[in-house]
Amino acid sequence: MDLVKHSGGCHCGAVRFEVWSSPDLHVFHCNCSVCTKKQNHHFIVPKSCFTLLQGVDNLTTYTFNTHVAKHTFCKTCGVQSFYTPRSNPDGYGVAPHCLDPGTVRSITVEKFCGEQWEESMEAHKSIKNMSKPGGDVLYCT
Repeated sequence: MDLVKHSGGCHCGAVRFEVWSSPDLHVFHCNCSVCTKKQNHHFIVPKSCFTLLQGVDNLTTYTFNTHVAKHTFCKTCGVQSFYTPRSNPDGYGVAPHCLDPGTVRSITVEKFCGEQWEESMEAHKSIKNMSKPGGDVLYCT
């Protein structure tokens, strides 16, 4: 798979990151309670493919329920440009709408039934491997 370096960040610019991923993004649209409230759409990458360039001191984290997911967002503007998903705590969920223009070729959106999280995870064939280096999606290190 061909990888490109995407750059992105929050609205105010305090948080900036780089992420290596395909130019053709597989984005999940989850309908769990928190994703519905914040309209969270994200693609999943291994931690080795993500680099936080600036803003670590400007991030705050919200957790709930199992506290596995770490919903990080900018303290200044409130934008969540990436987070640690419950489905892939060894990776990151990156918001495609927070990427700078010019590196995304296409976006395919897949609905994920977060209201029935356990059943959806059991039924999904590849989501668990998306954060694994060399898994179903990509290898970065």
